[in-house]
Amino acid sequence: MAILGIKLGSHELQILQELQGAWPKLDSPCLKEQVSIILQLGFLGILLLVSLRKLVHLLGNRSNATDQATDRHMICHKSGIIDRSSIVFTALVLGTHLLMLSMLVNGNDATCRSKTQAFSSAIMQVVSWAVTLIVLYKIRREKYMKFPWILRAWWMCNFLLSLFCTTLDINYIIKSHSHLRTRDLANFMCLLASTGLFSISIRGKTGMVFSHADGMREPLLSEKVKKHSESKRKSPYGKATLLQLITFSWLNPLFAVGIKKPLEQNDVPDLDIEDSAAFSSHSFSNCIKQVKDNDGAKNPSIYKAIFFFIRKKAAINALFAVVGAGATYVGPYLIDDFVNFLTDKKSRSLESGYLLTLAFVGAKMVETTAQRQWTFGAHQLGLQLRAALVSHIYKKGLVLSGQSRQSHTSGEIINYMSVDVQRITDLIYYLNLFLILPIQISLAIYILQTKLGLGSVAALAATFTVMACNIPLTRTQEKYQSKIMEAKDSRMKSTSEVLRNIKTIKLQAWDNQFLNKLESLRKIEYEWLWKSKRLGALSGFIFWGSPTFISIVTFGTCMLMGIELTAGRVLAALATFQMLQDPIFSLPDLLNVLAQSKVSADRVASYLQEDEIQQNAIEYIPKNQTRFDIEIINATFSWNPDLITPTMSDIELKVKRGMKVAICGTVGSGKSSLLSCILGEIEKLSGQVKISGTKAYVPQSPWILSGNIRDNILFGNPYDPDKYDRTVQSCALVKDFELFSAGDLTEIGERGINMSGGQKQRIQIARAVYQDADIYLLDDPFSAVDAHTGTQLFADCLMGMLKDKTILYVTHQVEFLPAADLILVMRDGRIAQAGKFEDLLKQNIGFEVLVGAHSEALKSILTVENSSRTTQDPTADGKSSKDFNSTAEIQPREHDSEHDLSLDKSEKEGRLVQDEEREKGSLGKEVYWSYLTTVKGGVLVLIILLAQASFQILLVASNYWMAWVFPPTSDTEPVYKMDIILLVYVLLAVGSSLCILLRALLLAVAGLWTAQTLFTKMLHSVMQAPMALFDSTPTGRILSRASTDQSVLDLEMAWSVGWCAFSIIQLLGTIAVMSQVAWEVFVIFIPVTAICIWYQQYYIATARELARLSGIQRAPILHHFAESIAGAATIRAFDQEDRFTGGNLGLVDNHSRPWFYNVSTMEWLSFRLDLLSNFVFAFSLVLLVSLPEGIIDPSIAGLAVTYGITLSELQASVVWHLCNAENKMISFERILQYSNLASEAALLIEDSRPPSNWPETGKICFRNLKIRYAEHLPSVLKNITCTFPGRRKIGVVGRTGSGKSTLIQAIFRTVEPREGSIIIDDIDISKIGLHDLRSRLSIIPQDPTMFEGTVRGNLDPLEQFSDREVWEALEKCQLGDIVRGKEEKLDFAVVENGENWSAGQRQLFCLGRALLKKSSILVLDEATASVDSATDGVIQKIISQEFKNRTVVTIAHRIHTVIDSDHVLVLSEGRIAEFDTPTKLLEREDSFFSKLIREYSMRSQSFSSFSTTK
Repeated sequence: MAILGIKLGSHELQILQELQGAWPKLDSPCLKEQVSIILQLGFLGILLLVSLRKLVHLLGNRSNATDQATDRHMICHKSGIIDRSSIVFTALVLGTHLLMLSMLVNGNDATCRSKTQAFSSAIMQVVSWAVTLIVLYKIRREKYMKFPWILRAWWMCNFLLSLFCTTLDINYIIKSHSHLRTRDLANFMCLLASTGLFSISIRGKTGMVFSHADGMREPLLSEKVKKHSESKRKSPYGKATLLQLITFSWLNPLFAVGIKKPLEQNDVPDLDIEDSAAFSSHSFSNCIKQVKDNDGAKNPSIYKAIFFFIRKKAAINALFAVVGAGATYVGPYLIDDFVNFLTDKKSRSLESGYLLTLAFVGAKMVETTAQRQWTFGAHQLGLQLRAALVSHIYKKGLVLSGQSRQSHTSGEIINYMSVDVQRITDLIYYLNLFLILPIQISLAIYILQTKLGLGSVAALAATFTVMACNIPLTRTQEKYQSKIMEAKDSRMKSTSEVLRNIKTIKLQAWDNQFLNKLESLRKIEYEWLWKSKRLGALSGFIFWGSPTFISIVTFGTCMLMGIELTAGRVLAALATFQMLQDPIFSLPDLLNVLAQSKVSADRVASYLQEDEIQQNAIEYIPKNQTRFDIEIINATFSWNPDLITPTMSDIELKVKRGMKVAICGTVGSGKSSLLSCILGEIEKLSGQVKISGTKAYVPQSPWILSGNIRDNILFGNPYDPDKYDRTVQSCALVKDFELFSAGDLTEIGERGINMSGGQKQRIQIARAVYQDADIYLLDDPFSAVDAHTGTQLFADCLMGMLKDKTILYVTHQVEFLPAADLILVMRDGRIAQAGKFEDLLKQNIGFEVLVGAHSEALKSILTVENSSRTTQDPTADGKSSKDFNSTAEIQPREHDSEHDLSLDKSEKEGRLVQDEEREKGSLGKEVYWSYLTTVKGGVLVLIILLAQASFQILLVASNYWMAWVFPPTSDTEPVYKMDIILLVYVLLAVGSSLCILLRALLLAVAGLWTAQTLFTKMLHSVMQAPMALFDSTPTGRILSRASTDQSVLDLEMAWSVGWCAFSIIQLLGTIAVMSQVAWEVFVIFIPVTAICIWYQQYYIATARELARLSGIQRAPILHHFAESIAGAATIRAFDQEDRFTGGNLGLVDNHSRPWFYNVSTMEWLSFRLDLLSNFVFAFSLVLLVSLPEGIIDPSIAGLAVTYGITLSELQASVVWHLCNAENKMISFERILQYSNLASEAALLIEDSRPPSNWPETGKICFRNLKIRYAEHLPSVLKNITCTFPGRRKIGVVGRTGSGKSTLIQAIFRTVEPREGSIIIDDIDISKIGLHDLRSRLSIIPQDPTMFEGTVRGNLDPLEQFSDREVWEALEKCQLGDIVRGKEEKLDFAVVENGENWSAGQRQLFCLGRALLKKSSILVLDEATASVDSATDGVIQKIISQEFKNRTVVTIAHRIHTVIDSDHVLVLSEGRIAEFDTPTKLLEREDSFFSKLIREYSMRSQSFSSFSTTK
């Protein structure tokens, strides 16, 4: 050391001795060189192997180019900045190593004593970097898109080596008090260049731009990327430079737009290709295939697939995380040196102080950059994984088998998409925390061992003790999380069911019953949430108190062992404990997230491994190889293969090209299942199914997509005006389009809610016709349309446009059977009879029963008609019929819609469902205030803040006590005895921990209480909202609030808002400690804080809108999924899986775009705030170094530095938590929107309760009734004045838009009158509560509704009737034998939507409800549309008998259901056209009703004409 001219005192010698213990300098003086040689040999060896492999490959197949090289006709247009930077950085490193080699040659001493090793290392460095430069030139010549993996790995390893060497050099200079040498400066230059190369290696892309020989320019893309890039404009992230990637300045253009105006979806740039849902989905599919190939398993492990999907990006993120974690511990390691420097400034040079400052700040800069990059990378990877999982969940939903579909309801699958996938992607972020946890603990123990010797063993033992305490807590937490998800599934399933069937629930007055059901399900969920929160509070207490516990154990051990403690050592230990707190404190979160993610991943994996529909069930035969379009040979099918009895058995069917095949049979005989066999929907147990040609399918329950009518008809096909017009004409939609405000561009509500049943049916028939398929499968297409329209459809569509097509149609209308080439009569899952109409009648084994029932109904009409006339011209019928068809008078068709679109001329013409509302601008203070004061007016919030403030004060006091009481050097004795010191410290520490326990418990209580209060308010608000809300609001919007937003309130909201306050209190504590030492810190802190606030305001304007857009774009994904699941059979039949999957990918991207840019803007802000914090910290250090000795207490200064180390984290934490809270508060804002909806009238009015026997006679009086759906719309019903006599049957007829359905709604008050009144048995229904009104009336709707549960629960949800009464009702509605045949009887399960019952059976269940209820007034809304004629006849007799002395109001398509009425009401354009008895109306030949009967009877008498003219 004498050579360096430094005089060493005893203190310096002591430091050097410690240095020798810490760094293996003497034992291994050539450590750097040895590591370097190993690294160079590894690089050159691997490079040689790769080169040899490529050489062999080229010799074996000269025609193949390298994988990454592009076509030779690609001409390099220009090299990118990344490519040029890599060459510059490499040349700089090479030059530096040449300089160091020349210094060795000239005799300059190296640190390494072995000249052989020193020269070997230097020469190999020069060779390696020269080879690297050659490889880079080769990359430019070969037009590589990405740098080779070997080069990237070499750059990463070299960066770590440079970092290691520089750290050793700085440590040596500080410890030995030596001056900087040329070699040190050269090493520092190498580190800078290596850092640049490290950044380039992370990015991986060369950035070169190429052009085709024809001049077209494009960035070089791989084939896989090109496929998805055509429709994408380039994202700013994709074309960002290296500096922009580090600083996130590629987001600046977005901020420039966001600060000027609220962002819209179109303002948000596209995603990079690799972040798109299509790319992610494709990559994940490849990973699943890879796992399947590797394992040879039918169901590949989802965990392995996820691992393969994330491994590359996750490894890069992990590298950043490790570097950041290492840089974090540089500060605690150097604190002791800093205190020693301040204590002994006289014998130290300022240079060494500034060098210490540089080391502090340099480490903070590395930490800042690395942390921001790995956080961003984790979010980006999470985005890619979420897109991949959502797309696969969607794809799986389209191919689920019937049995699997029943075990996973749409509500459950929506939870998989929204909650479970989010939890799995959250794990991606926490994986890096898992990785750096052991590194952080190891570094902490190393620092403690250096400062405290054997005291570090106690610290290690205490650390592991605290961690071990969490194992049982985590296991319990995992169990709670699983229970929470089960409870949430149940609640969401019921919520989805309630929203889907809300109209039935309101009409049946079951509001309170289902409200109570949802509340009870929520109560179960709440109980598990509370247990989880309570356990979380205990975990929080343990781990917040852990640094205190570890420090007490460590210092206590040091005192017992006699280890000398100085202020510097104590502060270094405290700083380390503070750093150690982060991994320990994050451990419960990590384990909790791991538990949640495992539960969610298991659920998603279980779903993705469910059985799919048989892919090989159908054999497709080319048309030129067969004359049969459909051929089923001795086949057996079953919806549930586990059952002994198959659904369909012994099926033999051959259908020639162009044949018309009718399928008929009683309810539940297997008609729809036969079509499912042909579609491949039902599992084939044996036999063969052969199809030749394309298929089109019309399901029994209309499936209509949200969007306009034209899109529904085109269904992804190009628009051909001529073909489209012919399709619309043949499906009798022309007049409907004329009535709609925007014609065929009129928007349809969710599930076609604003269309009538007949309109929906005809739209989906038009969809099938427009497809121009070879085979048409029509499942009861005429049930929802009236007789006239049905005949027109049959003549113009089936026998017109489709006359040359093969058609199989299920029907209950006998008049459409004679025209068929083949009639199949189904019975008990078998084809009981097959043949032509006349042949089947002769067989006399069942078919004649169906025909006979139809003939009886026709006979009753003819009897009434003939008795009403004395004379009739034989030719008058034909003439009248012709006139009737050609006039614009009444065409009685299906009932009108809930919202009469013929009059819906709103501001946005043709639109019912408007875009989802979103707040704009900043969240008002009232939103925060509303959240904070929801529970107990905010009293708990004050106590929580007081507890946190007390914790912070006591924590600072305990640290201040330790810094003040111990001397800066070992030469001075402590102020107090060691036992007193420890006792005071323990008291302060325990006090702070108790404050944390109080805070954690109160935060859990307040947060969950608030969430529950808001849930209850939203639930009541939604359930009491008028039907208009549900007509115009997709259920996805409500479900996303009840699912995702409610989860935020349950689990995250209180934590986010609480941490805003906690981090501010922590920051104030840190500033207070730092200002104790040097008040000048305030001079810089105030302007820096102002800049931080400005940045925050600049940031939040953009981020807030991005968060809102992200929330809004989530609902369409769920809505589209729910629609797709409902129509999966139709999508598969039309071979439209790819189109719908593409639509899902587009919706995922629409959500991912604002989400990605939202998390990116957070990193943009955090990076800038970290830089500002580092500047304040640097200023503080320079100030402390520069101040003369004696002005400040070195111990307290050391304490200030201890707190200053975390200043950047705290300052960033404050802003991050403020922004995070604002983003999370958007969920609260969205729930608040639906907590204050406009409400229906009161359910009960205590002062105006009707008598218990009301209505007694059922007399209904309409007085000057006027109704319109909105103030800006014209009236739908105009001056309706008439009286329905009590205990009579009233038939209501009229064409679409005439107001029939509105009249029914008015009786049930789902729409309120604008003027006039409805009086039932002398009581004005507007004066009584809705529950009193609706519970006394009965309705059988056209769309039958069943709920998941049991047979009994569906018939008697309110549990008002005995089993005997329920059985009686089942017998009367023809279901007794079927239910009795089930093993569980009344407890037989009903799945979601009643899908394990046929449509006809579901309608019979609705009849059963009405029979049980026995109301004085019954409304039938085409209640028997889905049953055969025989069953219809029986039902009509039952209704006549059971409701003999009751008022029955019937809207019907089958004329015989109206002909027996006591009175008939004919509506036209919202007015009464006719109202009288059928007999009197028929006496007037010019009456609308008379014309209708004539036309129907004539058509029915000649129904066989189709077969004769065909």
